Amino acid sequence: MDPVLILRHFPIEGPGYFTAFLDRHGIPWQLVRIDAGDAVPDKLNGISGICLMGGPMSVNDDLPSIPPELALIRQAVAAAIPVIGHCLGGQMMAKALGGTVGANPVKEIGWADVRITDADAARPWLGDAATPMPAFHWHGETFTLPPGATRILESAYCANQAFVLDDRHIGMQCHVEMTPELIASWCEHGADEIAASDSPGVQSPADIQTDLPARIAQLHQLADKIYSRWIQGLRK
Repeated sequence: MDPVLILRHFPIEGPGYFTAFLDRHGIPWQLVRIDAGDAVPDKLNGISGICLMGGPMSVNDDLPSIPPELALIRQAVAAAIPVIGHCLGGQMMAKALGGTVGANPVKEIGWADVRITDADAARPWLGDAATPMPAFHWHGETFTLPPGATRILESAYCANQAFVLDDRHIGMQCHVEMTPELIASWCEHGADEIAASDSPGVQSPADIQTDLPARIAQLHQLADKIYSRWIQGLRK
């Protein structure tokens, strides 16, 4: 199988559990470190799927990597090559495919439940999962649904937590790729942002890291469902 292309936008926002899942299933992957100056590929030759990670920047920023990344997403969807986006990655997908990205009414940082909004559309991705389900969040912006997409998840503070398109693409506002190491790093580097926020959706680093093994185990159950469905569409 050709590798999955993983686009990383910020050094501490790596693929985490996503690559652990791929490794467990024997699926090769290739990391493009946009934060380190790697060029965004302009062709999909030799690529079985595309994964987009998060980052502190906005899709609306004037960054040289954003236009080619949006073009690559459109090219992949047109070629039926599966695309999956985490947080900023989900926003990238939404904007590339005709949605918009702007401020969420409430900043979300920490753990918050997500709920299924369309059982039929969610079933291929989540089965008959009981909701709500815990997910991890770190965002101040959110997306609108691109044309043709179906919303499958929401949270109390963010209406659009995940959308699916053409049975093979999924864009998420939440993070299902988190590991204990990623969470510890984000809490350390994001301590000032947390301290400066009075949002009801923002939790303290101590609260975020309470009962972490159990929370991560539940999060990975959710990730396993989503990732298992997504890899079914990879180009062999």
